[in-house]
Amino acid sequence: MCGIVGLVAEPDGALTARTVRQMSHAVARRGPDDEGYENWPSACLGHRRLSVFDLSSAGAQPMTSEDRAVGIVFNGAIYNFRELRSELEAAGCRFGSRTDTEVLLQGYREWGVERLVGRICGMYAFAIWDEPQQTLYLVRDRLGVKPLLYSMRDGAIAFASSARAFRDAGWAGELDPQALTDFLEYGYVTEQRTIYEGVRKLPAATILTWKNGKGHELPYWSPPEADPSANVSFEDAVEEAEHLFLAAVKRRLFADVPVCALLSGGVDSSLVCWAIARLGTDITAYTAATPGDPWDESEGARDTARTLGIKHRILEMTPGVSTGVDLLVSAYGEPFACASALGMLDLSRAIKPNATVLLTGDGGDDVFLGYPEHRHLYDAQRLAAFLPPGTGAAWKKLRNFIPHRGALRRPVHFADYAAGGLGAVASAHEGIPELEADGMLGERLRGRTVDARRIPWSGQSGRCVLSSFLEHDRGSRFVSEYLTKVDGATMYHGLEARSPFLDTDLWEFGAALPYSVRLRGGRLKAVLRELARRRVSERVAFGKKRGFGVPVQRWTAGPWRGAVEESFRDSVLHQEGWLDASAVLRRLEASEADGWVPQRLWYAYVLESWFKQERSAERQPAAVALGDSGRLSR
Repeated sequence: MCGIVGLVAEPDGALTARTVRQMSHAVARRGPDDEGYENWPSACLGHRRLSVFDLSSAGAQPMTSEDRAVGIVFNGAIYNFRELRSELEAAGCRFGSRTDTEVLLQGYREWGVERLVGRICGMYAFAIWDEPQQTLYLVRDRLGVKPLLYSMRDGAIAFASSARAFRDAGWAGELDPQALTDFLEYGYVTEQRTIYEGVRKLPAATILTWKNGKGHELPYWSPPEADPSANVSFEDAVEEAEHLFLAAVKRRLFADVPVCALLSGGVDSSLVCWAIARLGTDITAYTAATPGDPWDESEGARDTARTLGIKHRILEMTPGVSTGVDLLVSAYGEPFACASALGMLDLSRAIKPNATVLLTGDGGDDVFLGYPEHRHLYDAQRLAAFLPPGTGAAWKKLRNFIPHRGALRRPVHFADYAAGGLGAVASAHEGIPELEADGMLGERLRGRTVDARRIPWSGQSGRCVLSSFLEHDRGSRFVSEYLTKVDGATMYHGLEARSPFLDTDLWEFGAALPYSVRLRGGRLKAVLRELARRRVSERVAFGKKRGFGVPVQRWTAGPWRGAVEESFRDSVLHQEGWLDASAVLRRLEASEADGWVPQRLWYAYVLESWFKQERSAERQPAAVALGDSGRLSR
């Protein structure tokens, strides 16, 4: 894991290098072990290193070929790099380090970028500068585990691991009102944009080629779709999942630094810890606890650790006086309000003195279908197959006369999904409409909505609503919230997080399984639950899913209320016309009796804190910026 930055522009080495150093400072916490830079007449690459493979100076980046014709900066881990190195050595390549980075460099020269990407297994974001070809390649891994952003203007391109790097180097545009709208809807900025105009996220499984002042994106992978006709029994699915999962865990245990794991009370992290123990590796598992809270899973995790015979440590989280939001704002390059990120940040801080690689259970729910909406949408999809044409339009008229709250809320939404498909699912999400109804939106955001709410309702979409949702979710919540949460929290403390459930072989196998297998008997994540029943315990396999959560909505209404009130009494969001602070404070006061604030109020508080930090940064000395001519200037 590392931080990468770079710039390709008109030849002006001094200013190019200065800008890259400013960008590098913004990603310094991603790589606390070393920093490095390489310059060519029109390009500069920068790197902050977290040493995981070959801790010697031979693994330093940027890494270049002996003739300096090619240079690379890389963030991530290539799990099959030793096998690829053997192939390259057989072809005559010579190596000077024991790193996966050098395998990428030599692999590019031997196979080219597209064949290289087709061979590697791992999580990665890397940039390759080919000096003779005057070409830059930016590559992001198949699922989008590692972030990579870029900005193009006036015949130049800059890239970085964080949006904050563009701000610090004067490459960020104005704040994007649509990105702010997305954040207030979801608690994160979507993959389709960044908080700054003019800065883009490279999509997952994409190669960007930059040459002659122009960029072209090429997708190189997509997961298979579920095959309802696949002749696979539930027993065969469980056995193959176990085989692939053990292989995925084994690949992720290799490192030249200490390795540990996360352990909640649930299926996925318990299976990770079981596989580690099965493979004979001695590790410590860590659990976040919220004592006395209904979400606390520490007792279940303790039981699992005893069952597996692994070392275990529990980190207690209590609300205290501080909300922790300043740390949340510092750790993420864009506004980010995922509550469990607070727990991940605390865990990462506690773990770092003892380990550098952390195995997690992320991704199991997403590919093996572990969320309640997966079962609901599967049932709606099956119902839609029997609905006659025109049902969708008729239902949309009828539903206006049916209450959408109370006992009828769930049945109405279920009918929506069957009759309206993905458009209905996207519209059911609480967010901007509620903010508008409460009068919280300022004049600059009133009347706005998010792209997903514009998806049309369709009876045809209802017949494939689960399939449509999974594809949509993989490009939105999965990468923008779930993966971002783990990457941002761990990298802020110099940890490398690895999840076996994000393994390409396992993911492709799981994604192709029929829904009837993954949801066998109406049970969420049936394949993994059966594996957990066999290898861990009945309690883990069939316990109620709670997830890894921090009760910020209760704490905001209780011990954190004073800090939130104080923040909005001097609101930057209000002063600039984004939110109405008086409406926010009224909603906070109204929540006192319930002991629980709406999620959107927590989002508003995180955004207010982010804005205060942003405005403070703007008062710092001006960074090097790109002038109107396209050349670098102060």
